Amino acid sequence: MPKFTYIDLFAGCGGLSEGFSNSNLFEGLAHVEWEVPMVDTLRNRLVTKWNYSKDQAKNTVIHFDIQKTEELIHGNWSNETNSVYGQTNSDLVKKLGLKGIVQDRSVDVVIGGPPCQAYSIAGRAQDKNSMKDDYRNYLFESFVKVVDEFRPKLFVFENVPGILTAKPGEKLVIDRIFEAFSEIGYQIKEAKRLKEATYTASDFGVPQKRNRVIIIGIRKDLDIDVDEIYQSIDEQKSSDLKTVADAIKDLPKFMPLSEPLKIKGKNISHTGDADQISHHTPRYHNPSDVNIFKQWVAQGMNKLTNDEKISFYNRLKGKSSNHAKYRNLEWDQPSPTIVAHLYKDGLMFIHPDADQARSITIREAALLQSFPMDYQFLGSAGYCYKMIGNAVPPLMAEKIAIGISKFLGK
Repeated sequence: MPKFTYIDLFAGCGGLSEGFSNSNLFEGLAHVEWEVPMVDTLRNRLVTKWNYSKDQAKNTVIHFDIQKTEELIHGNWSNETNSVYGQTNSDLVKKLGLKGIVQDRSVDVVIGGPPCQAYSIAGRAQDKNSMKDDYRNYLFESFVKVVDEFRPKLFVFENVPGILTAKPGEKLVIDRIFEAFSEIGYQIKEAKRLKEATYTASDFGVPQKRNRVIIIGIRKDLDIDVDEIYQSIDEQKSSDLKTVADAIKDLPKFMPLSEPLKIKGKNISHTGDADQISHHTPRYHNPSDVNIFKQWVAQGMNKLTNDEKISFYNRLKGKSSNHAKYRNLEWDQPSPTIVAHLYKDGLMFIHPDADQARSITIREAALLQSFPMDYQFLGSAGYCYKMIGNAVPPLMAEKIAIGISKFLGK
């Protein structure tokens, strides 16, 4: 039986694509991403997991700024940035764009999630203009243009719950999205009902509490009820809650050194067998943080009040901060949301084993996102943390793919 087809926009390192492809129901026709490490990672995954040749992967994963949507769709552009596979985009892609890749094949689904920083409540709180001037508020318009060009039966638009309240230009983003899709002939839930479309990754077997809004769009000429699709996705939920222990407890341990070392110019604070598993190497922590990590976990600081945490932090750091900048994972609970901020530090993701006194590794972050053990991330350590934190959990994506699949034959 032929597989359904999809185009993945804002593809990142491939969380949505991995889930849809892993359902064995879907084939990816094209993946669009702007940041080179993510492009390289996704191309590498197509080669190592899905048996693409390097040329096929290069023709399928497009490195391009999606804001230039007309050029993206129709081609006739030039881009010579180097990546793992040499020239960033193939001549075919540059000449013919998305239409050249898709050719005469029909597109069943367009999937993707524009960068969420402009919509997130935390991002708006930290910006002096509440992200109202951020261009990312309007990247959904590029998604709309691609949907309008290829006319898929359905689309899946993923984002943070903050998108429901984001209001640049004195109008809710979600109202703009509803109107934009309606104008091109697609139906989504009304804005007042989209809270019903908020899903938690842990409901789908992901060992992480990660809330996301999943906007399903349906072409209006099809006899499909959007509520039935959500009901089908709901049926993919599981009561079997996966925990941090389920995901990472069996990985090799790393213990703090009595004194940090410098090896080949690199600071080392922990020792262990780092060669057994790729991306499983602890980042450097100064002795002060190592000491705090150990005490924080051993004394169960997560369970104390915020004032008690701040007092503990200030006492050990000799500071007068209004924030306690530490948090550990709990063995018997799903992880908190894995975030892109991990590329800066891991202070909010302390390993639950007090003896190890460290933050989580790249591999541990990936496993908590439900990326399989053989998933390779290309780029600096910081970029790896960033792309993992920005990704859609593949297992959650797989369940969504299964949930929508039975409506595509209609």
